[in-house]
Amino acid sequence: MRSKYQALVALVAVLVLAAIVGGQAIARGHAAVTVQLLAINDFHGNLEPPSGSSGAINGVAAGGSEYLATHLVNDIHQNPNSLVVGAGDLIGASPLLSGLFHDEPTVEAMNAMKLSVTSVGNHEFDEGWTELLRIQNGGCTGPDSANKCKGGQFTGAKYNYLSANVLKVPTKAEIAAVAKKNAAARKAFAKHHAYCAKKAHRKAKTCRKPYKLRLTAPPKPAPLLPATAVRTIGGVKVGFIGETLKGTPQIVTPTGVVGLEFLDEAATANKYAAILKKQGVKAIVLLLHQGGQQSSGVDINGCTGFSGDVLPIVNALSPDIKVVLSGHTHNYYNCTIAGHLLTSASSFGRMITKVNLTIDSATDTITTATASNEVVTRDVPKDATQSAIIDKYRTMSAPIANRVVGTVSGDITRSTNRSGESSLGDVIADAQLAATAPDNKGKAVVAFMNPGGIRADIVASQQSGGEQPNQVTYSELFTVQPFANVMTVLTLTGAQIKALLEQQFDNPTTGQTRFLQVSNGFTYSYKLNAPAGQHVDASSIKINGAVVDPNASYRVAENNFLATGGDNFTVFKQGTNQLGGDIDLDALVAYFQAKSPIGPGPQNRFTRTD
Repeated sequence: MRSKYQALVALVAVLVLAAIVGGQAIARGHAAVTVQLLAINDFHGNLEPPSGSSGAINGVAAGGSEYLATHLVNDIHQNPNSLVVGAGDLIGASPLLSGLFHDEPTVEAMNAMKLSVTSVGNHEFDEGWTELLRIQNGGCTGPDSANKCKGGQFTGAKYNYLSANVLKVPTKAEIAAVAKKNAAARKAFAKHHAYCAKKAHRKAKTCRKPYKLRLTAPPKPAPLLPATAVRTIGGVKVGFIGETLKGTPQIVTPTGVVGLEFLDEAATANKYAAILKKQGVKAIVLLLHQGGQQSSGVDINGCTGFSGDVLPIVNALSPDIKVVLSGHTHNYYNCTIAGHLLTSASSFGRMITKVNLTIDSATDTITTATASNEVVTRDVPKDATQSAIIDKYRTMSAPIANRVVGTVSGDITRSTNRSGESSLGDVIADAQLAATAPDNKGKAVVAFMNPGGIRADIVASQQSGGEQPNQVTYSELFTVQPFANVMTVLTLTGAQIKALLEQQFDNPTTGQTRFLQVSNGFTYSYKLNAPAGQHVDASSIKINGAVVDPNASYRVAENNFLATGGDNFTVFKQGTNQLGGDIDLDALVAYFQAKSPIGPGPQNRFTRTD
């Protein structure tokens, strides 16, 4: 009789032989895991459904956290191996419901949606990097503490912010503190050895033990927030790298990023992809707050004529990065660029990008990656948790939000004419001039407004706070100008004003033409297709009909974002005799209170002649 051991050996032999056909072993396939990533970007605190053109995708009403949360839950039901992720600007430039409370309501909403990880975007720095750290870690300190923690103790984001290409540079004080500490350590070390060198002390207890000199390494630049995050789901690991655009310092208030360094996106992403790979993480996704646009804006999954600042970044990425979830431009697209899946989900919570990753469970590598953009329609039930969050903060903000501050005669929008001028830009610039023209406010003769600071249209029919048609509430104006920038007046020469206008065309950082909106009485003409520095006709630059003298001085109004060189309009930094003033939103409210009904601006202040 065979022993049990012999029987086991025989059984193994049979199994091995059974796996061999034609003298070759049959390859056993590895189990594949399908992981679903549900990506959003550029939410900007839009808890309530956005209105006007900002509240629709191709004419279909979309957005609002109550509907977004329901769509996410429905998508997760289709695949439990799902992660909700973001590509930046989830907060900042937010409507009053969130912005009044420093975006704590949005963080609360994202926590409830089980957001797992997101990159930082440029607007995460709107209130400075120390406030961003508070958003991540919690707490109630900092400026305007009266409006913090109104919803209860703020414990911060349960999801992780990633900032691989944003480094905090050590301050002189931090470097000096380490140097002082090391000097004290060296002094103590020398004192010990001098003491123990004496014959009478050699047998002392303190001298019998080794005494090592322990120095603290000098501080080095390091990511402000973690560079990467790894999530295990369905038994496989997925690594995320988070970045914002390198040009962030040029499009946020410079004081908000003092002490930070912003690195090249592609080189940094490739560096951390290699690090993740060494750690055994091979399914790698880049969450990148930079984007592009397709030439045809109808197909939500299109990529026709794709262009934009994200292209050279994607083209330079390591093949180890299979998926790039992007944002910043508020566009939707679904592309394959240089072997990388590249997507974006529009903005304001109106869309979700659903990414399906097939991952080999044995190697944790992505074998296939596909994506589809889903419109967040409002024909689904509202999520009860999101409704409760909105109701809580709506009640607290209602006395301020629903106050009627004026009226309009019709819609006033950000849409620009051929020259780049918008009717709303005209109105805001006029409001800023009215606030800064008095003798005690700066004697400004012209006001300039950055177009990126105009965040929403004024829609005459909107009745979000129970107001009548054509009435405008404080909340609506807050949504238009949510940054709480401070009006600033300074002196520029006529030559500097000419140079300022030329910077609209020859911006080395943004690579884009950005037309400053101007107040009533200021006019000029330009040619778009002209050599650098020669776009604007100097003789056409006039204030109240008089040609601007290159050698004369003029008092010029702008917000502190521009005054400190925002959007790379560095000429403002050359200004002298600077005087601070009202908050820009307060100036707009006062203008509506004094001048209503307000009509759309004329859009005739600067003209393209080619």
